[in-house]
Order: sequence, then structure tokens, then C-alpha cells
Amino acid sequence: MPELSGEASVGQILFNNNCASCHGDRASGTDKGPPLIHDIYNPGHHSDDAFYLAAMNGVVQHHWPYGNMPKQEQVTRDEVAKIVQYVRELQVANGITFKPHNM
Repeated sequence: MPELSGEASVGQILFNNNCASCHGDRASGTDKGPPLIHDIYNPGHHSDDAFYLAAMNGVVQHHWPYGNMPKQEQVTRDEVAKIVQYVRELQVANGITFKPHNM
């Protein structure tokens, strides 16, 4: 993986401390939560705002069979921004880029 930007490097630490227990090492998923390194999370289908809303409000199960995601009150909006930067850089490194959402 290419070197992370400064924001993403901080985001990696925050992700590891707050998200990895469910979303896995390097956002690869676990039996508790989905991989964020998946095309369904490309920015055209799940915008950065979707990540903020998920962290701040939680998410009702919809794409995956893992149950509802609880809100993550321990992270601030600024911290979520850094986590999103990390996830987006991981996605690009794995060939996941913006694709328009078609429904």
C-alpha cells in the first residue's frame, strides 16, 4: 500500500482503536461487521456523509447480515473525518473508486 497521508495516518490509529474490532484489520471485515474495502462502500454509493451518519447515529442493518451498528459516541466528527480519509485511501489502494449509484 502506498504511504498514507498525514490525516489518514492519524485515521489509521483511530480506526484501529474504534472500528477494527468489527470492521477488521485494514477494514477487511470480521464476523461482527462488514469490510469497508468493498465496492458497495465506494464514494458514489456511500458518501463521506454516510460514514459520519453511521458513526454519529448508528446504522440499521441493510447490506449485510451483521445486525445494527451502534452509534459510536466516543469519536468526534473530526476523528471520523480522519477515519474516513484512512478508509478512502485504503479503498483507492484496493482499486475502489467513485462509481455513480444507479437504482
